Amino acid sequence: MVKRTPLFSSIAAAAVLLAATTGAALTGGFGATAEAATNGTLAATAGCGKAPTLTSGTRTISSGGQNRSYILRIPDGYDRNHPYRLIFGFHWLNGSANNVASAGYYGLLPLSNNSTIFVAPQGIDAGWANTNGRDLTLFDDISRQVENDLCVDTSQRFALGWSYGGAMSYAVACARPTVIRAVTVLSGANLSGCNGGTQPVPYFGIHGIYDSVLNISAGRSLRDTFVRNNGCTAQSPREPSRGSLTHITTTYSGCRAGYPVQWAAFDGDHTPSPVDGSPSPNDSRTWTSAEIWRFFSQFESTTTPPPTTAPPTSPPPTTPPPTTAPPTTPPPTGPGACAATYRTVNTWPGGFQAEVTVANTGTAPITGWTVRLTLAGGQAISSLWSGVNTGTTGTVSVQNAPYNGSVAPNTSTTFGFTATGDGTTPAGNLSCASS
Repeated sequence: MVKRTPLFSSIAAAAVLLAATTGAALTGGFGATAEAATNGTLAATAGCGKAPTLTSGTRTISSGGQNRSYILRIPDGYDRNHPYRLIFGFHWLNGSANNVASAGYYGLLPLSNNSTIFVAPQGIDAGWANTNGRDLTLFDDISRQVENDLCVDTSQRFALGWSYGGAMSYAVACARPTVIRAVTVLSGANLSGCNGGTQPVPYFGIHGIYDSVLNISAGRSLRDTFVRNNGCTAQSPREPSRGSLTHITTTYSGCRAGYPVQWAAFDGDHTPSPVDGSPSPNDSRTWTSAEIWRFFSQFESTTTPPPTTAPPTSPPPTTPPPTTAPPTTPPPTGPGACAATYRTVNTWPGGFQAEVTVANTGTAPITGWTVRLTLAGGQAISSLWSGVNTGTTGTVSVQNAPYNGSVAPNTSTTFGFTATGDGTTPAGNLSCASS
């Protein structure tokens, strides 16, 4: 694996320069194109069921009027009908996408067991200044390109990075809280900006107690942003003493369900690869990879996977057909009837999650459905799964996804969404039309 310790001196010099000269410029917003990527996202992406055209390796993409690049790693034995986890790994200052890929995406690739699509973007000038939101736009554009071609579980998007890469992961958490499921920041600081930073995102911070490049106080500050956003109980986590060559991981208490915060402080300097019992970082022996993987993998998918084969048009008979004459009154052949019910799953300051159940109340199967509902004033859908929405505010129409349109009598299916606004007022004017 790639050793990253020789980068310390250049990182230190550049970090000081960044802190002294860029400041507020790094908090630049993002344009309409990037913002649009967070709206109307499907849990089963457009790439599900399609023969992929993307392959593992270095890819180029036009983003923000510039040619950018990233390295893509598609799982062995890729199944186009299976929604995969998606992880972005951001490189450090003066590092590269190739460094991240060569080091197994911070050691997560060998732990993933072909369950995950990995992306390593390349920063401009080997960093993540995120000027005018250009690197957030890159994140959006890569996500869109990958998800239009590959089958991605949009309830399972993650990001991580070390140093400047950690700063970029923090920026993604701040600006894309309804897109990203969780982030890990190793030895980071607020260098790439924080556009937003008021909504909850599961957060794992890792930092050395005597970091000579980005002081641990910077890492604590990033952590505390999401301690507040996630409603966790404020505390001062235990940290190891100098010379102990150990680490202490703390899971905060009181956090909102589904929005944990973890903090790991270790006896060491500026490195992504600390090793308990040794002063020498080592990519293959570090404890960080396993702890990050456990943190990410605790989040269960909220996606209903599409069927791998087309469902039968009628169930096979379990017994031989009767020999008696059929009834004189034929069974109904028209479509079944459907009904929709709404419930609020979770709320937080400035946003909420909701679920709609679509039930077949008729006596015949339905092969498709469309639900219409009216959101309260100030509510706007950020992401939606298991359906295809038209509109994000006011009266919204949601049509079934390709894999959940068939609903048998007396059964149901669901779609869900996250939205901004006050979730205490439920959607009104629910209607369901079937085909």
